[in-house]
Amino acid sequence: MKKEFLWSQRLGFSNQEAAAIQKLGIERFLQQSFDSPFNTSIPELLGESPKSLDDYKKIRQSRKEDAEVAKELLKKEIQTSNELKAWWIDQMKTADFPLREKMTLFWQNHFVTAYQKVKVNYWIYQNNQLFRENAFGNFKTLTKKAIQTNAMVRYLDNVDNKKGKLNENLSRELLELFTLGIGNYSEDDIKNGAKGLAGLGIGETTAVYRRFFEDNSPIEYLGKKGNLKLEEMVDAIFDHPKIPYLLTRKIIKWFLYDEPKEDLVTYYGDYFRKVNFEIKPLLIKIFMEEFEKNDTKGTKIKNPLEYILLLTNELQTEKLQSIAIAFFVKQQGMDLFNPPNVKGWNGGKSWLTSQIYLQRNNAADLLCSGKNIRELTSERGNTRNIKPTLSIALDWNTKGTNKEIIKELTDRLLFSTDASLQQDLEKVLKYDFDPQSPGANNAVVRLFNAIIKSPEFQLI
Repeated sequence: MKKEFLWSQRLGFSNQEAAAIQKLGIERFLQQSFDSPFNTSIPELLGESPKSLDDYKKIRQSRKEDAEVAKELLKKEIQTSNELKAWWIDQMKTADFPLREKMTLFWQNHFVTAYQKVKVNYWIYQNNQLFRENAFGNFKTLTKKAIQTNAMVRYLDNVDNKKGKLNENLSRELLELFTLGIGNYSEDDIKNGAKGLAGLGIGETTAVYRRFFEDNSPIEYLGKKGNLKLEEMVDAIFDHPKIPYLLTRKIIKWFLYDEPKEDLVTYYGDYFRKVNFEIKPLLIKIFMEEFEKNDTKGTKIKNPLEYILLLTNELQTEKLQSIAIAFFVKQQGMDLFNPPNVKGWNGGKSWLTSQIYLQRNNAADLLCSGKNIRELTSERGNTRNIKPTLSIALDWNTKGTNKEIIKELTDRLLFSTDASLQQDLEKVLKYDFDPQSPGANNAVVRLFNAIIKSPEFQLI
């Protein structure tokens, strides 16, 4: 795979930006990615969803009073949740520089919340927009903001964390999953942290402390003493010597290596501390230095979005609705706005179980036949009788020989090829292939289908 195609997939979701990377160079491409505008308007689909605390209370009350009303409201909000997933996929597909959306997805999988528990689409959207706005900002600042969201305090039960009746969920995950990682704090830090977070609950636009439920007793937290609240607690966390490494490891895993070496984590983590936990300079250093290496191909399994958006971009399936993509990635275990638990999606080998691989191959067959992948999520089982509804258009050299076309496609789709795979592909597109024949395009699409079903295609 040529470098520009590899990094287009890593810094986005497809080969869409390969030409820009080749033309601009990696440094200018990154800078334009950081500076690119993004959508700040509230989606129209959220128009009737509850937004304020008062709206939420009215919805809860109506649910209690009428079971049928509750059922209809729940049904409507589930539909809105699905539409919101499609809206987000639209942002990924249409962004000129989708690195911001890829970082938004990263943060969504780091500071995890889930619609299934939060139950308020607008609060989920607020988090999503918070991560989009702060995608390349300061980790410490974002940590403070992410913890003070209505979605977070509801998802991790801090609405139940009150003086004399503490709930430690948010306090624990703040240390274990969001900042330091296991082994870098004590159980006393968790208990005292719960005291510091007691009373932090749902507010009009962000979470707020409720004076009646606060615990204002002095605590000791990671070596700091006093009447500490969220702001002071996060400050104490970011004074800890181990603070850079958990997030640095996750960023390296998100973009580059499913199993990064510890010396690499330490190297970039030390730099992260040096730049005062600013994400932008960290990304520049990681991407530019790893870009120059020649051994980074095939080090990461594509997640479901990287897989399906690459396919739809290659086949130019403009009519394929984003809601169909949302259902497909849900089937693949990547349900947007609904990670499996507070740890988020595991990534790595979890993206390539035998069932997921089979689903990917089925999707490849459907798309290459001009059929909608939405049918994969139906319970019909048999998709052979489905009629084609999508027009597909694959770019390839219409004057090339079979070997030239195979090389063209493998150069942009596969991290490596060997003699055995080459032979298999030459059996699909044979030596006597005529690019001017009426069935030439269909033959090349069959070649493309064979390539995207290969184990090599699952990796970047």
